[in-house]
Amino acid sequence: MIKVNEQNKLVNWDDHLDIKYGKKGTPTREKYAEEFEAFKIGVLIQEARKKQHLTQEELALRIGTTKNYISRIENDASDIRLRTLMRIIREGLGGKLTLEFSV
Repeated sequence: MIKVNEQNKLVNWDDHLDIKYGKKGTPTREKYAEEFEAFKIGVLIQEARKKQHLTQEELALRIGTTKNYISRIENDASDIRLRTLMRIIREGLGGKLTLEFSV
């Protein structure tokens, strides 16, 4: 049952996702979750790049790609290969990638 705050018509986030994308485990909700993870990767790269005062072009030069490709990754318009992600983090940003997954 969806709980709505009657005073200001607010719905909690999980209920909002249930309404918009279906319950957890449904194909639509799983697709949303995957796309959201890809979006977060782009945001994390952008934040790390800006923290180091790098332009997209400077980051692209460090890893041998184009500014356009970095822009597409940061704006979630491009799928990114794991190898490329590792290069961006290691060679471009001087960081280390740590992965976690659950089954």
